[in-house]
Amino acid sequence: DAMAIFVALKSAEVDVIGVTTIFGSVYTTLATRNALNLLTVSASTVNSCFLSAMQLEAAGRTDIPVAEGSHVTITKGTKLGTAEFAHGADGLGNQNYPPPNGKPIAQSAAAFLVEQASKYPGEVTLVALGPLTNVALAIQQDPAFTKNIGKIVILGGAFAVNGNANPAAEANICGDPDAADIVFTSGADILTVGINVTHQVLLTDADREKLAASNGKLAQYLCKMFDVYYRYHYDAYNTKGIYLHDPTTMIAAIDPSVVTWTEGVVRVQRTGIMRGLTLLYNNQKRFAEVTEWNNKPSVKVAVTVDAPKVVKMVMDRLMSS
Repeated sequence: DAMAIFVALKSAEVDVIGVTTIFGSVYTTLATRNALNLLTVSASTVNSCFLSAMQLEAAGRTDIPVAEGSHVTITKGTKLGTAEFAHGADGLGNQNYPPPNGKPIAQSAAAFLVEQASKYPGEVTLVALGPLTNVALAIQQDPAFTKNIGKIVILGGAFAVNGNANPAAEANICGDPDAADIVFTSGADILTVGINVTHQVLLTDADREKLAASNGKLAQYLCKMFDVYYRYHYDAYNTKGIYLHDPTTMIAAIDPSVVTWTEGVVRVQRTGIMRGLTLLYNNQKRFAEVTEWNNKPSVKVAVTVDAPKVVKMVMDRLMSS
């Protein structure tokens, strides 16, 4: 998440107008603290780009508001899955940064989303890098939200591949499947980038060394955090490198030409051992029976990615910081 946020802040194509937080890698309270810290470290700036992320901390942009998100799922569930094993106990590679000076705004994340979409109708891109609870709440709070929001680019789903939370489900969708199903069937203009795509984009050991050797302030900051995440990838995937899930999604929001997509109706399994499974109906068969996919709006599902271009765009932005 931190890398994706830094990429956005160093992209002249976008104006980051806010950050919202949600449980995922860590619980929401810590995610908010991390967001405030990330925004203390970098600076930059014209399409409006709106970020929804699990963690955020250090970017020299204290002008950007941080709105704290939900502490429970859309169904008020309190049993939340977090990923300290991948991101460290603090969500930032066990760096234990000091508490930030800033504070989140009084508005909830959902209310902030609704306000900004209404203020800039059709202009805001919401980049959702965590569970979709805040987005689903915004949809429930304002029937016009799906029309006012320009587009929603989601990191979520595992289409025709195994998940990373369990064999069936990708972590963000698994974090709140009910919220994800609300969002996917809302009628908003949605592009979702699943791990079937992000697992094609690898930051290698050589890339890491290049970042570390650069003069980029944000590159240096990230390199301090990498050890836990690299170790997780080696243990879980026997891979010498890290998958760029969040940065790939951010780049796809900035430059959609890096991915190709198909379109269809996506539904999410909300119960049972396959809870969090995302299933795309590609409209290639007309069913005689009425199904749970009937009369639901289509979304775009990424299927291929220009991995070398994504890695280069990420590296260039971080090393120029």
